Amino acid sequence: MSQAPPPLGTPAARREGRDKVTGTARYAAEHTPPGCLYGWPVPATIARGRVSAVHTDEALALPGVHAVLSHDNAPRLKQPDDPILAVLQDDRVPHRGWYIALVVADTLDHARAGAEALRIAYETTEHDVVLSENHPGLYTPETVNGEYPAVRERGDADRAFAMAPVQVDATYAIGALHNHPMEPHASTAQWTQDGHLHVHDSNQGSTTVRESLAAAFGLRPQQVTVVSEHVGGGFGCKGTTRPQAVLAAMAARHTGRPVKIALPRRQLAAVVGHRPPTVQRLRLGAELDGTLTSVSHEVITQTSTVKEFVEQAAVPARIMYGSAHSRTTHRVTALDVPSPSWMRAPGEAPGMYALESAMDELAAALGIDPVELRLRNDAADEPDSGRPFSSRGLAACLEEGAARFGWYDRDPRPAVREEGPLLVGTGVASATYPVYIAGSSASAHAATDGSYRIQVNATDIGTGARTVLAQIAASVLNTPVENIRIDIGSSELPDAPLAGGSSGTASWGWSVHKASTALLRQLRECTGPLPAEGLTIFADTEQETSEKSPYARHAFGAQFAEVAVDSRTGEVRVRRMLGVFAAGHILNPRTARSQFIGGMTMGIGMALTEGSTMDPVFGDFTESDLASYHVPVCADVPEIEVHWIDEDDPHLNPMGSKGIGEIGIVGAAAAVGNAVRHATGVRLRSLPLTPDTLLPYLL
Repeated sequence: MSQAPPPLGTPAARREGRDKVTGTARYAAEHTPPGCLYGWPVPATIARGRVSAVHTDEALALPGVHAVLSHDNAPRLKQPDDPILAVLQDDRVPHRGWYIALVVADTLDHARAGAEALRIAYETTEHDVVLSENHPGLYTPETVNGEYPAVRERGDADRAFAMAPVQVDATYAIGALHNHPMEPHASTAQWTQDGHLHVHDSNQGSTTVRESLAAAFGLRPQQVTVVSEHVGGGFGCKGTTRPQAVLAAMAARHTGRPVKIALPRRQLAAVVGHRPPTVQRLRLGAELDGTLTSVSHEVITQTSTVKEFVEQAAVPARIMYGSAHSRTTHRVTALDVPSPSWMRAPGEAPGMYALESAMDELAAALGIDPVELRLRNDAADEPDSGRPFSSRGLAACLEEGAARFGWYDRDPRPAVREEGPLLVGTGVASATYPVYIAGSSASAHAATDGSYRIQVNATDIGTGARTVLAQIAASVLNTPVENIRIDIGSSELPDAPLAGGSSGTASWGWSVHKASTALLRQLRECTGPLPAEGLTIFADTEQETSEKSPYARHAFGAQFAEVAVDSRTGEVRVRRMLGVFAAGHILNPRTARSQFIGGMTMGIGMALTEGSTMDPVFGDFTESDLASYHVPVCADVPEIEVHWIDEDDPHLNPMGSKGIGEIGIVGAAAAVGNAVRHATGVRLRSLPLTPDTLLPYLL
């Protein structure tokens, strides 16, 4: 008698866990075909201009060097679908770090030596790399990331603000941030004699990379295979095709041999995207009882001259709190900087830092508890659209979080709790993230031995996708999860969207659920034994996901933090954090808790340690390695407690799930910043809160 399948919502262990801890899981740079060569990209050392000459004679004379590619001799590309992929196609240098050459050799050391031997001549022009509130190049784009309108107005926000009896008018600044996944970007490419391109690539969606490479090289998608079996993190920067994949394919075509490229970490800051800096002005008007009457959120940010990417930081203010009047705007300027891109919770992470900090300031001005202020302004419907929420657990998260954290035991007065030289405080912030679901396809196969095989081109970037997809299939097919085989991570599998926007499980899982349901129906209708080859069902969810929902669908959460600030040094230590989230039905508590904790840890880094400083003279980021870009380490991360409200929301997908990969970072930095203000009485409005910024106010 077969064992009953565990229901969705049980903490199944990761399927690939043993492979990862024993080192048998193979990543993009660990595939070495026979005759493989190694590439070393050469970045530009000027901030703007053109390459006037690439002198290759000394490099080509070195042992093991096979080729040097530059705009003079690199294979010509068709029109790439992303301008950052048009590498080695002309002599322009749009920013420091833009790739201008590639050295290919028989070993990595020989390739690096060849790169160092190149002599590059430039013609430089004046550059502009500094964002400012009054930059003359600022303009209002039509849309921002996510295709949201750049400007939304409701009522008369200026007039309502002027008439409000209580006002907060504050500007918050966050510098650039970089994703820095543990595994750097890497690709191993080779061409077959029939013109087929095979690439092992570290990415968040091999279907997407296949389409990009096909467009760049003028191929049909069926002529390209991209494999991303295991990926060592991405946090957004591997969500689109990156230059190393194109460079590896170009070099393989040029040399006729496989070529492997693993980008050096010091080069990543300039070529794989980052969270752009933002300057955000918040104006909140409220009645004396705390009811918001006006919300105005104005964002200034930057993009590159290569492409337009606008961080949608004001968008969360459109759905977060009810008010009769609202204005949310974005302005951007194109600078001679690397192209920004996605970083965990783009828009929501920086935008909610500013909004939730301003809400804390409003609570202080009103003399109302910060949790209570948020509860008083909880919205029944989505403020800007008027659509009803499919579910909105913000109030439940705030109330449960406050009870678990012991929030109401605190003295609300700032700078009164001392432990010797330490100033102790607590802070709270809300969190939100939209529900994204994209069309996906999957196949479900029943074998004659009673086992099942699910195929879907999902990508596991460390989230446990293999595990939860097996759970979804097992729950439908009524079989033990061990009886399910999952194939993911190859463009040869049924097409699926990338792992991004916290949409992976909802998108892939829906197609797996649909294929498994159809397979189960077919099996029940079978009157005889299965054919020797078994039975396979294919399904896609393009129709279901293309229908616009009448509901506003979002996840919500509440973040609580306690910090201790050393009054002698300005050092901030987070003592404890607690998050409560409402994200639909949690399909696997074990992997979900890990994702929530990961996001909250990134929030600590955003608040206290992480920052990428743009050097105005040289035009590059000064923190370009993990010695200078300070991600939180074990000593920085305290006890993090995670809980959730299990929502029954029938308006999402068959599993009732919302995305959880990104909401953990949203609000975390604001909770820490609000705790620092409560501890010290000092409100600083720029991140990160490093000792040198705090200490002058503590002496």
